[in-house]
Amino acid sequence: MTLGAIGIDLVAVARVQRMLDRTGDRALARLLTDQERAYCVTMAVPARHVAARVAAKEAVYKALQGTEDARGIGWREIEVVRDTFGRPSVQVHGRAAERLRELGGTAVLVSLTHTDDLAAAMAVIA
Repeated sequence: MTLGAIGIDLVAVARVQRMLDRTGDRALARLLTDQERAYCVTMAVPARHVAARVAAKEAVYKALQGTEDARGIGWREIEVVRDTFGRPSVQVHGRAAERLRELGGTAVLVSLTHTDDLAAAMAVIA
């Protein structure tokens, strides 16, 4: 059992905006679940919210690392959801859920933040 694994990531909003300008819906479909995509596209500046979710997924991925199998965790196997108060949390699916169980965790705690320029996330296996 390996509780206490953490991950952190920082993403430039401008980089995400350029990606969205180039590949649009293809990038969103590859990176985000349907629920995440539906949320982000309703925001005034979708790139900020996409960047925060990409940072969260990378942070969770880093926290889950440690086996060859974990390297195959896909973008959509880590999902940022919001509770009724708007607080973010993470649901894991597929290989990400398997790896969480291997680590002895029952949840992934996440904190997100963003400015006009940067989005950051920290994830902790609990």
